[in-house]
Amino acid sequence: MQAQEVASESGGAVDRSNGYDEIAEQYVVARNPEIGAAIVRKWTESLKTGASVLDLGCGHGEPIGRILTERGCRIFAVDASKRLLEEFRKRFPAAITEHAAVQESEFFGQKFDGIVAWGLLFLLAEEAQPVVLRKMTKALKPDGRLLFTAPPEAVRWKDAMTRSESVSLGRKAYRRILQSEGLVLEQEQRDEGENHYYLASKA
Repeated sequence: MQAQEVASESGGAVDRSNGYDEIAEQYVVARNPEIGAAIVRKWTESLKTGASVLDLGCGHGEPIGRILTERGCRIFAVDASKRLLEEFRKRFPAAITEHAAVQESEFFGQKFDGIVAWGLLFLLAEEAQPVVLRKMTKALKPDGRLLFTAPPEAVRWKDAMTRSESVSLGRKAYRRILQSEGLVLEQEQRDEGENHYYLASKA
């Protein structure tokens, strides 16, 4: 089965990948596929076999695409980096994909059993993060599950690979947004790479 692509209008001169398209090959080599794998794998156990999962900022798919495939999920993936998305398609040809910034994606016009956004939210501008979080919650089915990563502190820093600015709104702000959208924050976890996870479900 060939990879399916949804056309996007997000092309143009502006790099919506926050510099990751330029360093795509370096990122693929540097990304440790075991960091975060245990938490993501445990999260997928809360999903039914064959669940529809939206992977936002999918990159080249390690480890999340691999874990979702092992679980038998139907994968929908969005990434603003054309080069990383091409690598994702090679690895997961059955996935339905879109080359787009998450701010502009319509998320395939569907609702999902699960949505995962690993290493993505804090790459977005401060004002864009609540908008994207609300988009994610609206795209979840009743009882749908959400996983995303962001530092628990309200902090700004330079991305180690791209040197672009990253910003975390902090735990209190993320909790407030989730609660306002009817989501229950069930857990927070930290992996071996010091990435902080928020795991929520739609009430």
